[in-house]
Amino acid sequence: MHQPVRLKDKIKSLDELGPLVRKLKQQGKRIVFTNGCFDILHAGHVNLLEEARSQGDVLVVAINSDDSVRGLKGAARPIVPQLQRSEVIAALGAVDYVVVFSEPDPLAVIRAVEPQVLVKGGDWAAETIVGRDVVERGGGRVLTIPLKHGASTTDIIERVLNTVHGKSRCV
Repeated sequence: MHQPVRLKDKIKSLDELGPLVRKLKQQGKRIVFTNGCFDILHAGHVNLLEEARSQGDVLVVAINSDDSVRGLKGAARPIVPQLQRSEVIAALGAVDYVVVFSEPDPLAVIRAVEPQVLVKGGDWAAETIVGRDVVERGGGRVLTIPLKHGASTTDIIERVLNTVHGKSRCV
């Protein structure tokens, strides 16, 4: 199995990733793709990434840029800048490659990677998953992974704010 060792070897530009993925496919590797903001890494993210990785040989994770996150989540987000988010995701053993994208959705990355498996969290209805048509047209499949209850970045931020403002106590 091909697994880069250093973080900088795992974080790729889209121009680097396309040819790399084509080479891996020629070697018979099954490419799995997922994407997200991954603002504050939590158990739900780890579960999604582990489950996604189990679906193939190589896991490519696309991360929304800071500007893209702001467009989706509002001016107060992201909490963690894109370089740090990329490094944290790249450090996970389940992840083979990370790419940052600036658009509101990962369609351009999905077209470049043409994964055999596209994975999203269970909060996405299958018919609304961006890139589904690209993957299925190429003979691949799209999966949703059930969410881990109580594990979301928004929930974590709300708990922290409530604690700081005296609305709850840490035990």
